[in-house]
Amino acid sequence: MAGQLDTERLVLRPWRIEDAEAALGIFGAPGVARWLSPAMDRVGDVNAMRLVLQQWIGEAARLVPPAGRWAIELREDHRLVGGGILLPLPPRGDDLEMGWQLHPEVWGQGYATEAGRALARWAFDQGTDEVLAVVRPANTRASGTARRIGMEWVGETEKYYDMRLQVFRLRPGDFDAQLRPPGAGKR
Repeated sequence: MAGQLDTERLVLRPWRIEDAEAALGIFGAPGVARWLSPAMDRVGDVNAMRLVLQQWIGEAARLVPPAGRWAIELREDHRLVGGGILLPLPPRGDDLEMGWQLHPEVWGQGYATEAGRALARWAFDQGTDEVLAVVRPANTRASGTARRIGMEWVGETEKYYDMRLQVFRLRPGDFDAQLRPPGAGKR
């Protein structure tokens, strides 16, 4: 089971049932929900969100690290603002997908990039050799975030979720290189 991940401004922690109302504000927001299908159906009310969270909490015990699902909250006030995932991609589960969903009220503040980097660091610390983000071609916000995380666009495929998706990849060496200060390691 994946534990808590901390960044400068965020805490990525396991989901709790009492997160249902705030989670509905995230996953029920039209600007978020439109990109989640078919991996996740639109959640209509707090009771339905509670059921989704129960499923995620039960699933967490069966996931093998680095896989996991995290609630993303702001460190300063503990407000729940999003969710992050590292999950095996269908159909075979051979590839590890990194994903993030944030409430529209906090878009544009760098939280998705910060959360994505924390998820990548966790995956690489657990021995993963690459993480992928799959993005619908029209979702320019997500593809921009993938690039800010340091992910490389590697093409389009219909391998995942039976739909055309852009694939972004991040490997440990590329991730470590982007975090080095300019000029470090050069002679």
